[in-house]
Amino acid sequence: MKRRIVGLTALVGVVAIISCADSTVGDYTQPPPAQQFVSPDAGGDADASHDPEALSYCPTDKCPTGRTTCPGSNFRCDVDLRNDPMNCGACDRACPKGGSRETYTCVEGRCVLACNHTGVPTLDCDGLPDNGCETDPGDDDNCSTCGDKCDPSHACINRGSFFDVDYGCGCLPGTTACGDFFTPCTDMERDDNHCGACGTACDPTNGGLTPKPHTYFGCIAGECGHPKCEMYWADCDGNMEKNGCETSLLDTDNCGDCGIAGDPGQFCGINEVTGAIQLMCPAGETFCGDCSSGQCIGQCFDLSSDLENCGACGSQCSRNFGAMVGSCNAGICVQTCSNGRADCNGNPEDLCEVNTDSDPRNCGGCGITCDAIAGQACVGGRCMVENCDQDGGEDIPR
Repeated sequence: MKRRIVGLTALVGVVAIISCADSTVGDYTQPPPAQQFVSPDAGGDADASHDPEALSYCPTDKCPTGRTTCPGSNFRCDVDLRNDPMNCGACDRACPKGGSRETYTCVEGRCVLACNHTGVPTLDCDGLPDNGCETDPGDDDNCSTCGDKCDPSHACINRGSFFDVDYGCGCLPGTTACGDFFTPCTDMERDDNHCGACGTACDPTNGGLTPKPHTYFGCIAGECGHPKCEMYWADCDGNMEKNGCETSLLDTDNCGDCGIAGDPGQFCGINEVTGAIQLMCPAGETFCGDCSSGQCIGQCFDLSSDLENCGACGSQCSRNFGAMVGSCNAGICVQTCSNGRADCNGNPEDLCEVNTDSDPRNCGGCGITCDAIAGQACVGGRCMVENCDQDGGEDIPR
């Protein structure tokens, strides 16, 4: 006999739409709409005046659309064929593992290929997802993207730098390819090593002359012999011929440029990651770095929330491990369970051992049990129910 759960019908359909990448593997035909299932606590906001006869609900072992039980399942209906990379569209249909050049994800039951776009980029130019992202950009047939062809007079080149790759056909206007490894395209109007022509390097003493303080002779308008400021110095008073570049750009009143002053408590330093001169530090952040050389090199961090500097500079918290999620809360390292997991036995050795999304003995939380006799499934942390037959069944008030 089915046991009824008496309540009002209130059903909310949720459809997750995920954007796809370049290519797909396999195919997944959406099954016909199955019987609708709701949580036992659904319907609290329904209006009885629109449905004078309240419907009854019974526990069910049936899976909602898109969910199933596979041979390797731990619980009934614990596999979502729409997004499980090990069971994508069907049980045991695993997406390729991918590698350093590409990744695969399961989207609406199909394995979707995505090429790397950070660091050293890759391309999928043959449209075959099985062999991954087989093409490297940077040649005259596929310069920046697949089919981006360059003519012989504008060969494909990295317009960016060794650390920031940006392929294009020829250098951008105003720059020239002089063969440098780290900066392939250079401005010959200002480049001291390629002044007016590739390979023309300027003499910083201009034939043995003594430069003004914090200056040297370099390239301006494609010609050598012009006074220029040394790194981290500037001519803020406009009198270079008399006193050279008199202002340090590491000064708190001229941080990075003339006239950029910091607020009380701030000082001027060098960002150790970007190399940029900046004011250290905004309110609520602390400087972590080294000032022993007379130049402060480091970064600013919020010690109340930064995982790498939690409570103090260099104090690192453990990051995600298994179902555990690491965080820094008010300067203290904290480990919590990820969504859909829980520590129900209080044993730190097995971490967050319970899957509250699918475990019918802990459905949505520790100790919340579904109907074991009926084989009631737990999906998304809710015990599944269906409309009862009109005849028979034991009413269970909800």
